[in-house]
Amino acid sequence: MVALTTPKVHMGTLTAGEARDVYAANPVILLPMGSHEDQGPHAPMGDYLLAEKVAELAAVRASERGTRTLVAPVVPFGGADFFGPMPGGIALSQPLLARVLEEMVDNLYRHDLTRIIVINGHGGNVGPIGEVARAKYVAHRRVIPSLYLWRIAYGMLPGLIGADLAKRVSGHGADPLTSLGLHLFPELIRKDLIPQAAPLKHDPALDLDFTALGAMRFEGAEVNVPHEYDEIYHAGVGGGDPNLSSAETGAALAERLVELCARFAIHFAART
Repeated sequence: MVALTTPKVHMGTLTAGEARDVYAANPVILLPMGSHEDQGPHAPMGDYLLAEKVAELAAVRASERGTRTLVAPVVPFGGADFFGPMPGGIALSQPLLARVLEEMVDNLYRHDLTRIIVINGHGGNVGPIGEVARAKYVAHRRVIPSLYLWRIAYGMLPGLIGADLAKRVSGHGADPLTSLGLHLFPELIRKDLIPQAAPLKHDPALDLDFTALGAMRFEGAEVNVPHEYDEIYHAGVGGGDPNLSSAETGAALAERLVELCARFAIHFAART
């Protein structure tokens, strides 16, 4: 019996000899990005682990279907936004993150590696990714698509677990990340530290309720404010109840995200 083998997909695992052969065909390159911040007292701070794992599984699946796909070294530090108060958190200013991403792309473009897809796992990365993608499109007429995993996953949840449960479990420190963690990295989730659900905090200075990160509601209108996350969330959790998260939900979400990313990589390769 011939043993089944999984294709190497992490760029860092290729030898130089293997790399020269693989890169000559201009494979699709998935570039995972995430953050290193408070994800609740029960979840690992590095949510980049999830973005990298989804990219890895998608690259394997696309490669096995005939579209050679690789995973670039993950960018673990997110663009700085609300999470500076967390001890041990590490973030890059958004201009610096844009510069890092730009130089990564330039290094790939130098060798005609032009099929790049960003697999994003952090809201603070959206601006820098968009800035670099626009600049490269204007300069080279090459598209760098970005898949924001958690925004996509929020949209998937109602179809997987029902609208009511999705509404109660969706939020920072809850789903989609906690369920995905319970499925992909169960050994890293501290179930004993999962907190009880609590509403977003009230701001005593303006006497208004927070509705989201950096947002309040006044007479039905959204008001944007520059508060930090610990002024809004309880123990890093906001808007959802992580006690409702499950490995089963995580498995279903992972399957859908991996399949979507793999199918998009195949589509992107065929169109570029």
